[in-house]
Amino acid sequence: MKIFPAIDIKDKKCVRLVKGNFDNKTEYEMSPVDQASKFKDHGFKNLHIVDLDGALTGETINLDIIKDIVSKFDLKIEVGGGVRNFESIQKYTDVGVEKVILGSAAIKDKNFLKEACEKFPNKIALGLDAKDGFLSVSGWKENSNRLTLDYLKKVNDYGVSRLIYTDINRDGMKQSPNFEETTKVAEKSNCPVIISGGVSSIDDIKKAKTLKNIEGIIVGKAIYDGDIKLEELVKEDA
Repeated sequence: MKIFPAIDIKDKKCVRLVKGNFDNKTEYEMSPVDQASKFKDHGFKNLHIVDLDGALTGETINLDIIKDIVSKFDLKIEVGGGVRNFESIQKYTDVGVEKVILGSAAIKDKNFLKEACEKFPNKIALGLDAKDGFLSVSGWKENSNRLTLDYLKKVNDYGVSRLIYTDINRDGMKQSPNFEETTKVAEKSNCPVIISGGVSSIDDIKKAKTLKNIEGIIVGKAIYDGDIKLEELVKEDA
């Protein structure tokens, strides 16, 4: 089980949102680079970064910060947030990001996802963000009217290297992830799945470890609010 501590960047700061709502935002004093340093010092090997400015603009707004994190720390980093073209993917892979997460752009245009997987083999992660079984797009502001499992069926053979499944209703709520839906997705997925959204305690991590085809879990707000201690969390990291 890979543990992915999360860093969400907005206006050059570490923030956390509740259910993806930019109006319900908590800012933290520690900078993204200092936060990454703290995770590295505790022994974590992986890091999940979301460029929230990128999610809003479709540009790689925080590329310099992410480049700084990649160059300073030996971490395997996945990055998402507004990646909508091959140029953005190239920029991230050029600075050493391990996986680039495609979300809205891949859901709106399956061919973009397919071509990205061909152009950047083993670099593309697919972010499926769902609310009540339907995929959401555009920073979670729009419902795509596509059922998660229907969409997955269509793109399952494209060569995605990792799938990140987030239940929006759980995100930032610390009410435990939606294990039931994640299990359904993992059963259908041709690639390993990362659980995201709602981790509240170390028990959630232990439960995730019992599920099949689950590669890892993303932990955000529970770390920042002190519900999970990093010393405790890193012991569960593979």
